[in-house]
Amino acid sequence: MRHIPLLTIGGGIGGMTTALALARAGFDAHIVEQAPEFSEIGAGIQLAPNALRILDSLGVLDAINEVAVRPRNLVFLHAETGKHLTTIDFGTAFRERYGQSYSVLHRGDLLDVLLAACREHPKVTLENSRQVVDIEEQGTSAVVHFADGESYRTDALIGADGLKSRARQLFSDDTPVTDAYVAYRGALPMNQVDLPVEQDDEIIWIGPNRHLVQYPIRRGELYNQVAVFRSPSYTPEVEHTDQWGGPDELTEAFATSCEQVRDSVKMFNTSRRWPMYDREPLDNWTRGRVTLLGDAAHPMFQYLAQGACQAIEDADCLARQLVKHSGDIDEAFAAYQAERIPRTALVQRVARGWGQVWHAHNDTPVSALRDRVFTRRSADDFTDLDWLYQPLAA
Repeated sequence: MRHIPLLTIGGGIGGMTTALALARAGFDAHIVEQAPEFSEIGAGIQLAPNALRILDSLGVLDAINEVAVRPRNLVFLHAETGKHLTTIDFGTAFRERYGQSYSVLHRGDLLDVLLAACREHPKVTLENSRQVVDIEEQGTSAVVHFADGESYRTDALIGADGLKSRARQLFSDDTPVTDAYVAYRGALPMNQVDLPVEQDDEIIWIGPNRHLVQYPIRRGELYNQVAVFRSPSYTPEVEHTDQWGGPDELTEAFATSCEQVRDSVKMFNTSRRWPMYDREPLDNWTRGRVTLLGDAAHPMFQYLAQGACQAIEDADCLARQLVKHSGDIDEAFAAYQAERIPRTALVQRVARGWGQVWHAHNDTPVSALRDRVFTRRSADDFTDLDWLYQPLAA
């Protein structure tokens, strides 16, 4: 049985960042990924300053900037009336306050940057087509069994294997939780977008039971859109089927929206939908020599655009704690989860609540208060962002 000192399951953004952070901290990092190649499904991803500071420290920010877009503003509009609600200015004051700007890019471009950096690092080993079928936690080691019959023994196993994590099964028998919302995603060449879009801004249209996010990616060559709505046909009985949240419901959900939103929704390729899931926060995600990271530990709804950002924070924290504790796995894992669980649980819970604020029905106390607060704040008032974007105490 082959021995691997540090083994990460999952070669997505969280796993790849973890490998790079560990390698740059002086540790041998080994990733196993079940897919035949490292790739990301979907289109756009948002990176806030809390993630960009870490990516900068890992030496990949320049490469990210080559393919990313830095929006000038984040603009909230009402999906039905088109009314301007509020703007967040991502300019000089924002950058000075948080040490980085705000960037949007293609998920595949981000993974490609991380993958290239890992391939160039002599301490990173990458393996594809490695499907994990079982994990044994054995106190001072863990054993990972693969579908081809081979097994690896490791001193430290990092489960970065996503929403449906096998590693998480060591800690909980919980299942992903849906809020009955479905997303449709896509990106079009900018020259095919026949809309009065503002190419320097990210735009979020919010309204009852729905929202639409729009921003340019890939150096401004593509226009990314995400339409999200609550499915009226969802029931627990049909959850794992395609009998809810279909294209007809997408059209119906946005039928009372303003003209620009309706026209935007018509541009979607509706061949694939993404049901929205999170899970209840865990109060422990370390057992012996196994710990969790990213969506395996704390999957969250997308309303704060922090899923990848929190996985990046996890990777940084884990590498720091291993350095701080001189490679002692037990001490490092304990310190890692002690630092990360309160932070990620808060982000998970706030993301849920933020979705409820976005999707509140018109003429309700929640929507009235939301619109009052939004319209009264100035574009350079960042008070409510500090908890999320300011540097954390190491």
